Amino acid sequence: MFVSLEINLGFVSIMLVLSCYVGLFLERGHLLMILLLLEGVMLGLFSFLLFGVGSFILSNFYLVLVLISFGACEAAVGLSLLVSLVRTHGNDFVSSLTIYEC
Repeated sequence: MFVSLEINLGFVSIMLVLSCYVGLFLERGHLLMILLLLEGVMLGLFSFLLFGVGSFILSNFYLVLVLISFGACEAAVGLSLLVSLVRTHGNDFVSSLTIYEC
């Protein structure tokens, strides 16, 4: 008796997105961890559009390219803000970001 372990890649990518969102809501520490979780969300959406929906509709490949471009821009802006924050405040803790210091 064999057990078939077929894993749907669309389901795995949706679970990646949801687990990254849960981690995003629970993370209260470092800004770098928040940026990594946002990149995980982008990776999950990218893989869902590529494997889950992209095999059925050929026009979604342009949407995948736009999504990966936005993901790269988001990573660049996030890392530049992180470097700026570390230079001004000395750490990357989320608790050090207050409105009164601006």
